[in-house]
Amino acid sequence: MKKDIHPKEYRPVVFKDMSNDYAFLSKSTVKSKDTIVWEDGKEYPLVKLEISNTSHPFFTGKMKLVDTAGRVDKFRNKYNKYLEKKN
Repeated sequence: MKKDIHPKEYRPVVFKDMSNDYAFLSKSTVKSKDTIVWEDGKEYPLVKLEISNTSHPFFTGKMKLVDTAGRVDKFRNKYNKYLEKKN
């Protein structure tokens, strides 16, 4: 393994899933401007996540319905006048 390529400044950081307010404390080197007071009363850097294992469909077994057909129709309606000019 190569020497001196891994960061050395690991510190406790809170990661929070913003979709369901699930948070966990872990060690990381990620930089963050936000902070949060954790359950132990100490203040830690906060990293906001869009998705975690508590909200991801693979882990929860709940799939979100994505309206792909509606998006395609919306796109076609929006650019229909350009498509008609080419024909």
